[in-house]
Amino acid sequence: MKGTIVNSLTILAGGFLGGWLKQRFPEKYQQTIMQGVALSVILIGINMALKTNNVLIIIISLVLGAVLGEWIGIEERLQKFGQYLETKIGKERGRIAEGFVRASLVFCIGAMSITGALQDGLTGNPVILYAKSMLDGVTAIVFAAAMGFGVMISAGSVFLFQGIITLLASWVAPILNSHPLMITEMEAAGGLLIIGIGLNMLEVKPIRVGNLLPGVFISMILTCFFGS
Repeated sequence: MKGTIVNSLTILAGGFLGGWLKQRFPEKYQQTIMQGVALSVILIGINMALKTNNVLIIIISLVLGAVLGEWIGIEERLQKFGQYLETKIGKERGRIAEGFVRASLVFCIGAMSITGALQDGLTGNPVILYAKSMLDGVTAIVFAAAMGFGVMISAGSVFLFQGIITLLASWVAPILNSHPLMITEMEAAGGLLIIGIGLNMLEVKPIRVGNLLPGVFISMILTCFFGS
């Protein structure tokens, strides 16, 4: 769990620093920073999405994921949780939920998150998560400078997500080792969701990215049966 703990702490530190910097930027700077971050997020998502070996799996996964996500109401539950935190913290109302949801998705979706947690759990070697921590820390600074202290709360999402994978590593690893394409397709599906996050940040068109999240895990299942 060392890697996950360090990862969570770097997000907290980066989120705090970025939130502190946000208070010192005029509104026009904040808007331009947000646009720059959004374009960078879209680029990250494109790089991840292009790794797919089977576009059909990604399409079916996101369609099924959308149905399941809408049924569960993931986006609405995440927003309600963020709004609950807003009432408790009592400031930056309207931006805490945004920072929490968007940062959580970016930090939790990706091959480094999965493989790093597996490596930490199986071998006790957290080197992948240490590298991810450096990247996430810098990203948290930029995100929080644009969206505020809500980004810090995403450290809890990372701790739970990666921590659970680390604890279950002995059960999950044999499945992934026998189907290495599962991680590839999961990352590709996640890349499309990250593109959606970038478009939301640019306010192009509202996309309920949270409700598409089950598609990431469905892609792993479909790849297990139909991947080539």
